[in-house]
Amino acid sequence: MSELSFEQMLEDSVKTIRNGEIVQGTVIDVKDDEIILNIGYKADGIITKSEYTNDSSLVLSDAVHVGDTMEAKVLKVNDGEGQVILTYKRLAAEKGNKRLEEAFESQEVLKAPVTQVLDGGLCVNVEEARVFIPASLVSDTYERDLSKYAGQEIEFVITEFNPRRRRIIGNRKQLLLAEKAQKQKELMERIHPGDVVTGVVKNVTDFGAFIDLGGADGLLHISEMSWGRVENPKKVFNVGDEVKVLIKEINGDKIALSLKFPEENPWLTAAEKFAVGNVVEGKVARMTDFGAFVELAPGIDALLHVSQISREHVAKPSDVLSIGQVIRAKVVDFNGEDKKISLSMKALESPAAAPAENASEEAEETAEE
Repeated sequence: MSELSFEQMLEDSVKTIRNGEIVQGTVIDVKDDEIILNIGYKADGIITKSEYTNDSSLVLSDAVHVGDTMEAKVLKVNDGEGQVILTYKRLAAEKGNKRLEEAFESQEVLKAPVTQVLDGGLCVNVEEARVFIPASLVSDTYERDLSKYAGQEIEFVITEFNPRRRRIIGNRKQLLLAEKAQKQKELMERIHPGDVVTGVVKNVTDFGAFIDLGGADGLLHISEMSWGRVENPKKVFNVGDEVKVLIKEINGDKIALSLKFPEENPWLTAAEKFAVGNVVEGKVARMTDFGAFVELAPGIDALLHVSQISREHVAKPSDVLSIGQVIRAKVVDFNGEDKKISLSMKALESPAAAPAENASEEAEETAEE
């Protein structure tokens, strides 16, 4: 039996490794651009910075320390200089892909930080495996600027998994829509017409304001913003305002809101304030050929007929009145059931005899009424 040389015995006692094999080693040195591992082989294993991470700003000595135990995958047993070239990030990515495949099949909700913001979407890493979330799947509303998501941890599901084509697609929008649908269902089960709820102004338009009720939006139409007259909702509300609103009507998923609370209805006390014979002040709100409508209080308009403006002949209200003008008049008729009030300025004038022709014209106008 021939004797083996010391070198042969040493070589036989050391394990053999192959390309693609996963090995475990202990970190024996960390340099600026590489990590050196003792992998129990005749040569040490080398992990270059580019094979450890995709983050060029990472300082290796901050992430890895002498004495750490690591798993890595063999890329090349001999690089020509007797060294074993290893990869950490590819092994991690393979494990990450396996994790993503399982999440794809089970539709598990994943959570990971955004590592990159692109024009077309976001990139996140799950155990070193890259997931792309297209801009159209980031939110349930269109967002032009995605920069606010940089570094933010977000939840998503995998809706497409094809690692061979390097196509792993995440979807955050799906979760937001599901959450919104659940909140809407819970809200609809909770609210009823007549309820008073608190909401936040989400959007203001020329015709009204959309109020976020915490699960669904309700429309506060311009006609329901006040018992009085509102010319421009944008002068009354700002996005983000918190408001208490009345649920006026629910029709399917549409919610009509109001700020005209029944207990604040000005007609509840109108009979006393505007009784026949009372002298009142009001502001001319609008005019027609037959008369002017005078706002006596928010939500209460009274008619000042052209024949009741003056003892002198008035052809049309705009000849002597103007919008916004404050006038004094006497209440000559009150109909609470139909919400109609009639005024007369003429009744406050001194009872000097009017010209006969004016009296004749007045009689004709009264007859036409």
